[in-house]
Amino acid sequence: MQEKDLQFQAEMDHQKELSIENIKGQEDERKRIAISVHDDIGNRLNILSLWLNNLEAENQEASKKVITTQITELIDSTRNISHSLYPVNLEKLGLVLYLQELATNLSQNIELILDIDPRYQKKDIFTEVQIYRVIQEFTTNVIKHSTANEVVVYIRNHQQYLTMIITDNGESFDYEKAKKGMGLKNIESRIVSMKGFYKWKNQIGKQSRLIINIPN
Repeated sequence: MQEKDLQFQAEMDHQKELSIENIKGQEDERKRIAISVHDDIGNRLNILSLWLNNLEAENQEASKKVITTQITELIDSTRNISHSLYPVNLEKLGLVLYLQELATNLSQNIELILDIDPRYQKKDIFTEVQIYRVIQEFTTNVIKHSTANEVVVYIRNHQQYLTMIITDNGESFDYEKAKKGMGLKNIESRIVSMKGFYKWKNQIGKQSRLIINIPN
């Protein structure tokens, strides 16, 4: 009984730590987005304003090209910031199509292979956003910290659970050393928010693997 109480307390402490780190992660994300808006979009708008105020009749064609380029880059920056705040089109497109779009967007950095149950049943929007964010966070961590060039996402429907297995082909990591990092904590806190449970099955020198079960 004493051992069970200690295990329960350890689990409660871990859940509390995940919640705190999730809040910290949200604040860090807000800060990053605020900097992006200020430094990127703000600066581009200033440049655009200067060009508009200094248009010369004889250089209108050249000015038009610069302004068009600035507007295109502004649209791209705004879309990227909006996408990082919330996957706006996920509800409209559905999780599968949105993950396919993610794979296309990441194709220059890493190959994201999707092996999704053709009988996949749409979940509530909160759950699908969290699933998407877990996969996005995993691939981001791989790109930043790993030598892997491939991530495989396996999703299958079962009677009681949705099972998701995410695997890369990198050199993996020591979980005990890495578990305090924000990347892993963000992933784990999102799984917990779906009342799911997870297990890391890493093979040092071969691959990282995350197994997740989410109640239906």
